Amino acid sequence: MNIDEITEARRRAIAESIHTISFEELSALGEKLFPYSDDPWRNTFFEFITQNRQATFHHATTNDEVQIIYCPAKDKGIWFVPNRGMGPLQARGLKVMNEVVLGG
Repeated sequence: MNIDEITEARRRAIAESIHTISFEELSALGEKLFPYSDDPWRNTFFEFITQNRQATFHHATTNDEVQIIYCPAKDKGIWFVPNRGMGPLQARGLKVMNEVVLGG
């Protein structure tokens, strides 16, 4: 499978699974993802959701178990695979999320 096929499969899964996630749900998810107070991602995650508390966030899961949190107001997001890895959404991921959420 090439990158375009992977992206298209993920796009379909995102479109099927995407939903709005509340601040409270994000906070609970953050506690699970970052149980240690010295985790540098914990601070980044909680700062971002707190600074954008009034914004709408979306949560989706891809066909290969990558979970995504996306904030369209800031066009920012993170991906994570529980207990395996995480990182900021890059340009391709942001474009997919923007297209799914906003039709952009």
